Amino acid sequence: MATASRVVAVGAGVPWGQAGAGAIATQSATNVTYGPRGLKLLERGGSAADVVKALTDADRDRDDRQLGIVDAKGRAAQFTGKNCDPWAGARIGTNYVCLGNLLKSKDVIDDMAAAFEKSTGPLAWRLMAALEAGERAGGDRRGKQSAAILVVREPRDPADGDHAVDLRVDDHVGPIQELARILALELPKPKLPKPKPPKSE
Repeated sequence: MATASRVVAVGAGVPWGQAGAGAIATQSATNVTYGPRGLKLLERGGSAADVVKALTDADRDRDDRQLGIVDAKGRAAQFTGKNCDPWAGARIGTNYVCLGNLLKSKDVIDDMAAAFEKSTGPLAWRLMAALEAGERAGGDRRGKQSAAILVVREPRDPADGDHAVDLRVDDHVGPIQELARILALELPKPKLPKPKPPKSE
């Protein structure tokens, strides 16, 4: 799960994940209880769609919320309340959901999805590719301030916890670029394959 925003410390409330359960993004008028409650429901076997419905049905302020979930089986679901500030919406694909509000345009989501689908390599860098594409398309129409990335996996040792990558940039003029710089310190960025030379006639 990866996120970027004009608000300070977006990583403190939006991203949630648990190995064997799934990943959750709760945003717009963020309801941070969606994170732990949703992960418990996923851990008990609820599908992404079931958990989205359970959380939003129980929330009287759901029309102000935006929620995206991918469960451990790769099933994705989302909810975008009718009061979310435009542009607001989502796109669901195989093993992912891209969503946002207060975006410059729908192109942000479309470009993020396309970048994720075309990218290869470690999941963290595929998520970064999506964030970078979203920023190039205009990103948050208010500007930029913070970004975060969270990748979970079953630990080899339970004492290590399940956060394989958990990085945050809480306040920066270029938060996505700074997040990529920090990620490269922990996980080297894959080298792009060299383009094939044109065939000679």
